[in-house]
Amino acid sequence: MGLTSLPNKTGLPGVVTTTLEEMVNWARTGAMWPLGFGLACCAIEMMSTQASTYDLSRFGMELMRPSPRQADMIIVAGRVTRKMAPVVRRLYDQMPEPKWVLAMGDCASCGGIFNNYATVQGVDEILPVDVYVAGCPPRPEQLIHGILTLHEKVRNEPLSKWFGEPAQSIRVE
Repeated sequence: MGLTSLPNKTGLPGVVTTTLEEMVNWARTGAMWPLGFGLACCAIEMMSTQASTYDLSRFGMELMRPSPRQADMIIVAGRVTRKMAPVVRRLYDQMPEPKWVLAMGDCASCGGIFNNYATVQGVDEILPVDVYVAGCPPRPEQLIHGILTLHEKVRNEPLSKWFGEPAQSIRVE
């Protein structure tokens, strides 16, 4: 975050200045609430990422939210079948804006070894994916790297993406 600290009368830093956009994006990355959607073996690695060894709460993700209405992001871990695809899409549609999607593992990213009619060949066929995490299954360190990559992406997003362009000023004569 591009914070600028101005010294006060004592010479110590006392005032922090920044833009509203940087402050909002910083707050969003500090308190993302994920909706875990573990469908296969990647879910085991996702659960271990939240355990004490890797402690995902260091990044503002205290625990997985059970409801899509409480979540900012969805972590799709594992293969998605054609029968499950409408359910995943419905969960995504129930999430409030802004929302992000992380595809965890080869199966969620591109279908993995399941190249058949019953498996979706990548969750990006049904959801707009922001970050892909490769691996079969990816290690918790890789998932954390993917989450930090998503944080970097969120920090650089303009607010106009979510709230539209600012109103044009109208000149009255």
